[in-house]
Amino acid sequence: MTNDKLIETDIVIIGAGPVGLFAVFEAGLLKLRCHVIDVLPNVGGQLSEIYPKKPIYDIPGYPTVLAQELIDNLMLQIEPFHPTFTLGERVEKVEKIDENQFVITSNEDTIIHAKAVVIAGGLGCFEPRRPDVANLANFERKGVSYMVKNPETYRDKKIVIAGAGDSALDWCIYLSEIAGEVTMIHRSEAFRGVPDSAEKVLKLASEGKINLLLNNQVSELHGNEKLEKLVTINSKTKEVTEIETDYFIPLFGLSPKLGPIENWNLNIDKNAIHVDTEKFETNVEGIYAIGDINTYPGKLKLILSGFHEAALMSHAVYRRINPGKVLNLKYTTVNGIQAF
Repeated sequence: MTNDKLIETDIVIIGAGPVGLFAVFEAGLLKLRCHVIDVLPNVGGQLSEIYPKKPIYDIPGYPTVLAQELIDNLMLQIEPFHPTFTLGERVEKVEKIDENQFVITSNEDTIIHAKAVVIAGGLGCFEPRRPDVANLANFERKGVSYMVKNPETYRDKKIVIAGAGDSALDWCIYLSEIAGEVTMIHRSEAFRGVPDSAEKVLKLASEGKINLLLNNQVSELHGNEKLEKLVTINSKTKEVTEIETDYFIPLFGLSPKLGPIENWNLNIDKNAIHVDTEKFETNVEGIYAIGDINTYPGKLKLILSGFHEAALMSHAVYRRINPGKVLNLKYTTVNGIQAF
């Protein structure tokens, strides 16, 4: 994976869910390089983020497969093609420079030059659910973060985690071994995550390894150039507590939205992008959409359908950026992936 701020590739794939990952495989068979970008900090999209243990029954060759197992297998499948990734960043701008040249810019100023753009965003761009704290936006990227991209950022630092789901519990447990001080805040006394993780958090609190504030909510943030402290209020006693901290990490889950895609001059209807069924190209030549993000007559929102769309899209991109070049198509069983 790469953190380079300037990347050149044949295809940029926006979305690292199952359909985006399979598109890497199909493009790789045609010797097209792919760079994948996703707003989430890990690959897998909804499957990994929302229901990794959910069984899936309609993947060919698998009577049943767990969601995360499918993602793990897709990652193994694309390994031979050496795709690169930018994770934890949102695509803000897509500019078409000429017939086969796009410049894609992320919210972290990563710039990608690509010959084709493929939107495989599932239900859209996952946006963090932000708590209702008046000046929260003032401290974004200045101590407030809605996901943990690099745990080492918090080594020996004071951090406050808010939330009670699996993500909040898991990061509280993990960062208790890295951060200098961990405080977990939750607005009630019941956790929503798996019982085992909740028990571990309670044990850490009883051992004095973390601070646990239940029935509390963050009401204010304070600081000059960056976050310095926050204020919580107890919903039962109304007691106010000030906590010095370097980082505040509210983990209240994600909600799907089209996000910046709405501003890319694409034909959109009810949060879905119109495409043709020959190439899965949008109304903007060179920009394609596959998976749940697109719509066309007879559309079925299935991973299986997205895989089919990824295959046809990849061949369309090949023809577009290699005009007049004959593609000697063979079955992959002829000589494995070397057949291409």
